[in-house]
Amino acid sequence: MIVKTKKYQLPTGTYIKMALANVLKEQWWVIPIALVIMCGYFWIPSIWWIIGGLVAYGLYVLFWAIQFTGVTQMEQNKVIFDKMAYEIDSRQILMKINTKQGMPVQWNMIKNAEVRKDSYVLYMSKAQFIHLPFRIFNSENERKFMETILKRKELIK
Repeated sequence: MIVKTKKYQLPTGTYIKMALANVLKEQWWVIPIALVIMCGYFWIPSIWWIIGGLVAYGLYVLFWAIQFTGVTQMEQNKVIFDKMAYEIDSRQILMKINTKQGMPVQWNMIKNAEVRKDSYVLYMSKAQFIHLPFRIFNSENERKFMETILKRKELIK
């Protein structure tokens, strides 16, 4: 069975939020580093330790936010934010811009998947993912088939 979805365009704001959340979740170890910097207050009591730790973490988050905003502006990445239809089967995900142009994504390129309250998110790297809202599927059966594929590929439990 092949699941054919409606056309969907990933909004740039959604991409930035999701990518930033993914990086912060994957690189959780940065928070303890900022806390260790702030603990310098107990060594030499000065409010500057706390301010320094907060500023360092703020700059870290700002760095990633700028990176992901830049991705949305680059010409070679514009295709990611075009309207696309998806054809999903047990071999691959075919991302189709139109009937003649498309790009296959093999299932082995997907590192992990997440089922959210309103979408599937298939992660390929920190900044690359496929966002599939439930509303683009034509029926409940197609959604269930997609979930079955994800379970068979051991991307979700």
